[in-house]
Amino acid sequence: MKSCPYLPLPKHALKPSDTRVWRDECGPNYYQICLECAQSLWQAHLPAQALLQLNKSFMCQLDPADSILQKFPLPYRAIRWMLANYHPEDFIGNPVRHFQHLASRMSAKSPQAELRTWRAWACYHIASRVLDHDDFPPDEQQIRYEKLSIPSVTEVSSQLEKLGLTGEVDLFKREIEK
Repeated sequence: MKSCPYLPLPKHALKPSDTRVWRDECGPNYYQICLECAQSLWQAHLPAQALLQLNKSFMCQLDPADSILQKFPLPYRAIRWMLANYHPEDFIGNPVRHFQHLASRMSAKSPQAELRTWRAWACYHIASRVLDHDDFPPDEQQIRYEKLSIPSVTEVSSQLEKLGLTGEVDLFKREIEK
């Protein structure tokens, strides 16, 4: 399978448990191993699991000056690329619904919960634009029963500008405007 050009290549095959060694640090090393693990899972034809690793990378406490971000910015582009390039025979789940649930059910105890919620909404909008709505619908039942309001792209952009890393909103907008 073609590698994602927006993620680092791992030195060897990785599995999700390989990221645990850096989890407590939750900084640049954890970010890199999450990206490498996502690439490894992608190469193993496991796109749903690869996307979960990219979700985990959004937990990291990063400084815009971290060298890993210069090489591999926050993975909005990688997510869009994976959604546009997955093989239909590989299980991807429903990324639209996944990001909706991730955003609307974020635990306040999780690292950077508020920022991660807005990042999940950003990914929701990317997935909604890339994937066919009939095949990958949002969870209408949750929207109806929980009276969930999906924030607009403008609202997501505003929150990323306020809470995110320097330039993060531009990374998101670049993918949403394609």
